[in-house]
Amino acid sequence: METLTKQHLIEAELKALGVESMNSGVSTGLKWLKGDGNSVESYSPVDGALIAACSSASRDEYEHIIQTAQAAFLEWRMWPAPKRGEVVRQIGEKLRAHKQDLGKLVSYEMGKSYQEGLGEVQEMIDICDFAVGLSRQLYGLTMHSERPLHRMYEQWHPLGIVGIISAFNFPVAVWSWNAALAFVCGDVCIWKPSSKVPLSAIATHKIIAEVFKANNVPEGVSSLMVSHSSIGEELAKDKRVPLLSVTGSTRVGKRVGAIVGERLGRVIQELGGNNAIIISEHANMDIAIRAAVFGAVGTAGQRCTTTRRLIIHENVYDDVITRLKKTYAQLRIGNPLDENNHVGPLIDTKAVDDYNEAIEKAIAEGGKILVEGGVCTGEGYDSGCYVKPCIIEADNSFEIVQHETFAPILYVMKYKTIQEAVAKHNDVPQGLSSAIMSNNIQETEYFLSQAGSDCGIANVNIGTSGAEIGGAFGGEKETGGGRESGSDAWKAYMRRQTNTINYSTSLPLAQGIKFDI
Repeated sequence: METLTKQHLIEAELKALGVESMNSGVSTGLKWLKGDGNSVESYSPVDGALIAACSSASRDEYEHIIQTAQAAFLEWRMWPAPKRGEVVRQIGEKLRAHKQDLGKLVSYEMGKSYQEGLGEVQEMIDICDFAVGLSRQLYGLTMHSERPLHRMYEQWHPLGIVGIISAFNFPVAVWSWNAALAFVCGDVCIWKPSSKVPLSAIATHKIIAEVFKANNVPEGVSSLMVSHSSIGEELAKDKRVPLLSVTGSTRVGKRVGAIVGERLGRVIQELGGNNAIIISEHANMDIAIRAAVFGAVGTAGQRCTTTRRLIIHENVYDDVITRLKKTYAQLRIGNPLDENNHVGPLIDTKAVDDYNEAIEKAIAEGGKILVEGGVCTGEGYDSGCYVKPCIIEADNSFEIVQHETFAPILYVMKYKTIQEAVAKHNDVPQGLSSAIMSNNIQETEYFLSQAGSDCGIANVNIGTSGAEIGGAFGGEKETGGGRESGSDAWKAYMRRQTNTINYSTSLPLAQGIKFDI
């Protein structure tokens, strides 16, 4: 198989996407600003090489983008929703045309496998398809009035500017989950991508700009601001941004949520996960092991839906551990652009430090290493970002087990009863994704009941990772409570209005009050 290198990307994919060695990271749609902030360099965790650099937004440019977005909203909100949906449909078509190029850039810049990079772009395409249909289904309700010759209904109106702060692990998909819905709802978007993966965002913005130009979309409907945390904080403080969607750590979410809450703004929080799979003695073991391994090591453990804990029935514990050890021994770690490899790198050496620290803490608390971790060295591991997936026998009460470490560390523990398993499952601060592996209907229904999983996502005989576009994505507790993507998540991007219409010739007053005029 051809070895794909930085040089190959620069000469092929980057050229096709319009990404140069130095780029503006600031745009209002078709117009690219100078970017008077600091330069941001993007290094690939695959080989440690500098891919390209970009400029970031200054405070003055931030103000220009806000004002341009405000002006665009006044026009964009008046476009019929199906017409806005047609623009989103064309965005999906453009993404289809650039799927391979953008998918490979996502893979190389973030470190996920090429197949996962393609899958992320496919998620963008899928949410566009969803949003096109949604543009004709922004339904309100009609209600019977208590007053004679009156009628009531509710309708949904655009909010205004939606700020989108995305994380490094999904460089482009998270933006699309928000933006596709926001666009058809009549909102305008300002995107602050992770400064660790700015090139994927720039490439995406150049793709959609082609659609905006062809459809005369107002300048400012979709803006991009590469920057470090300061601009994100400005978005959180800005009263002109009624809704802020934040994907990131719980620590960041708490800070941003407090700032937005202070001004009584709205926030969609997609924060940390500490996801578990309960493996019952009634499980199909082939399915259970496949789900556990993929969930734990996919994207090198850097998904918010990564499987971090296995809660295993004591009767099958030894069998599960034996199977896991056998499978982990077969994992190939290396360049994610090589489809023969299973595990790619962590995003940077800081993430490697966090990985090492987590293992040390687990051991210090009494954890037992079942599959040894460590940093990979030698040829092909020059970036210093490759680590070995690790399995640790632990108690759920360990401080480090209660914490989300963005790395391929899997904690395993035993249980006796389904009630005990669910109690352990829920006894963490996070509440994103969950799963049970069982063919026992009483167990599975208990897991899905009000007494069961406290997560926003609860699955049966499928793992914790791999959410579908059609369902609302998000979690409870310290995961933030927000919902993106499918179902009725669109309502978060609009304001509800209740309307009462009097078609009589009189005005009955509430509570029977009467007065003469």
